[in-house]
Amino acid sequence: MFGLLFFILFTPGVSEFLCASSDLELSYTFCDSTAHTFTFNLTPCSMNKSVWKAALTWIPRSDITFLKIVFNVWYEGAKALHWKEILCSGSDDKYSVCGTLKGETFSTVFDIKGSRIQFPKGNYNIILQGFSDDSDNNILVCFNFTMIVKQDTF
Repeated sequence: MFGLLFFILFTPGVSEFLCASSDLELSYTFCDSTAHTFTFNLTPCSMNKSVWKAALTWIPRSDITFLKIVFNVWYEGAKALHWKEILCSGSDDKYSVCGTLKGETFSTVFDIKGSRIQFPKGNYNIILQGFSDDSDNNILVCFNFTMIVKQDTF
């Protein structure tokens, strides 16, 4: 079970703890100085599982008609991954977040398949940004995740 999900108005700049286990620690902060209504839950908290279950509840500060995600990962201070994808374009959108209106509660549960990537032991900094246009200027949300992998998974 995912545990109890509830709304929290997070204080900007304060790290929010996600989970800790013998092989993994996860936490995040918001990149901007504005408070957000947001919850995120991840189970199990282990690098030894190939699929994680995630639960997300969010009240966006603007309508979600266009959404581009930019994902950057640094490993021990060196850039390891850069990925971007348009999730919502306004037509034929397949993700449930598309069309969510400003102030409307969006809730979903989804799988994160981690078995494709082997994460060596070390410190990871992950920046996840969501933009409301393709210019990377109008940011909807930004997270700064800290992931500490405590043991090699291979």
